Amino acid sequence: MLWLLRFSGFFSAALVMIILSPSLQSFPPAEAIRSSSSSSPSSSSSPPATLSFRQAPEFRNADQCGTFSGSICDPSLVHVAITLDIDYLRGSIAAVHSILQHSVCPENVFFHFLVSHETKILETLVKSTFPNLKFKVYFFDPLIVRPLISTSIRQALEQPLNYARNYLADLLEPCVRKVIYLDSDLIVVDDIGKLWNTSLGSRTIGAPEYCHANFTKYFTAVFWGDKRYSGTFSGRRPCYFNTGVMVMDLVRWRRGKYTRRIERWMEIQRRERIYELGSLPPFLLVFAGHVAPIEHRWNQHGLGGDNVRGSCRDLHPGPVSLLHWSGYHHHDMGSSSSSSSSSSSSSSVSHLLRRFVFSW
Repeated sequence: MLWLLRFSGFFSAALVMIILSPSLQSFPPAEAIRSSSSSSPSSSSSPPATLSFRQAPEFRNADQCGTFSGSICDPSLVHVAITLDIDYLRGSIAAVHSILQHSVCPENVFFHFLVSHETKILETLVKSTFPNLKFKVYFFDPLIVRPLISTSIRQALEQPLNYARNYLADLLEPCVRKVIYLDSDLIVVDDIGKLWNTSLGSRTIGAPEYCHANFTKYFTAVFWGDKRYSGTFSGRRPCYFNTGVMVMDLVRWRRGKYTRRIERWMEIQRRERIYELGSLPPFLLVFAGHVAPIEHRWNQHGLGGDNVRGSCRDLHPGPVSLLHWSGYHHHDMGSSSSSSSSSSSSSSVSHLLRRFVFSW
């Protein structure tokens, strides 16, 4: 039965994109409702032909949604932050399309795109694909975080843009009080407004938690052997959560200076090697045990296996609102050193699903 459940999850992801793709048609670059005024580096204002996408259809609000005032500070907006990178661009475009298609109020969704290069090219691509989209492009300077990044088990996890989520409270306008952060390798199959309306209570972030996971494996023996470090979890019940889907209260984040708290753990990591997995462990160190729980349906992140061995994970029981790729990405697989038959099999399935989901 387990193989059947896994196949069902893979097939669902593939089917979503097969359904989405016919609705896109050719369209030249057009003006977005709101775009970036950033002066960040870019190679050209025209995207290469190989990176062009077909225009998405117009997505209109239902009658109960109201009208947009034209300001990024409009309290009726749902704010979503996603990174844009040339290597993962198909995933980001697919994610945006899926959000709009399944939203009751798509015209009330405002996208905050985080980029670290090719700003004008990426902005033009978004405009041409979603001509009516409300969005802004923010340049995230890699130099801000590069000195803090330590080596990881995968080179892809060392990219500065992976850490841009740490700086959302600084990058976004002060009037943006809350934001949904989403990775660029997922598909939303439910109304994003439901996730937006999830109560965080007194917490700064909300995410699906996985308290059955072996929490100790996310940190090294050096960490657990030093009370200065492991003592950070005293008095709380830490659970694993995936930082690819988070609801973030930016008011509390700014007040608590959480960016600096995360940076301090990254500085320790540079000296002591207290963890292995990129940008995730600092979030666990700061927030685990203090996370507002969100339904697991909002992050079915077993698709493609794990980040280390590529082994398959069990799918969540019940309905799913968000399908999240969690294994190796297509251009990561060539660098995988795993030689086990199970890992090879998982990679083959992962690669096949990737072709289904993002080849349109």
